[in-house]
Amino acid sequence: QVNLAESGGTSVQVGGSLRLSCVASGIIFSNDFMGWFRQVPGTEREAVAGIANDGSTSYADSVKGRFTITRDGATNTLYLQMNSLKPEDTAVYYCAAAKGALTAVSALRTLTDDPDLGYWGQGTQVTVTS
Repeated sequence: QVNLAESGGTSVQVGGSLRLSCVASGIIFSNDFMGWFRQVPGTEREAVAGIANDGSTSYADSVKGRFTITRDGATNTLYLQMNSLKPEDTAVYYCAAAKGALTAVSALRTLTDDPDLGYWGQGTQVTVTS
């Protein structure tokens, strides 16, 4: 059974930094894909960043150079370091997982198109204020 639990969301000022965490169970980082998505009410969920089982990563153009996805296999924790935050980064952030050796790009695309193919956390709210 897969369980994902996010934490770290809060309100932060424009230009600030924040680190989200996701503790995963039932997932083996060296075997499976992990990623972060976000959603604003009334809009579709969008991919933010992903890390494949081999450690390769993929980012949405809107966060490249500002966000970094990492993982710690010892604690089975996924992280999203967010720097230079903008008001448009305000959203509920979800941790996601998918079984198997998927490339980060394909996994992000697959989970965007069909969320039922993955596993999801409950989400954590990030609010960027000016």
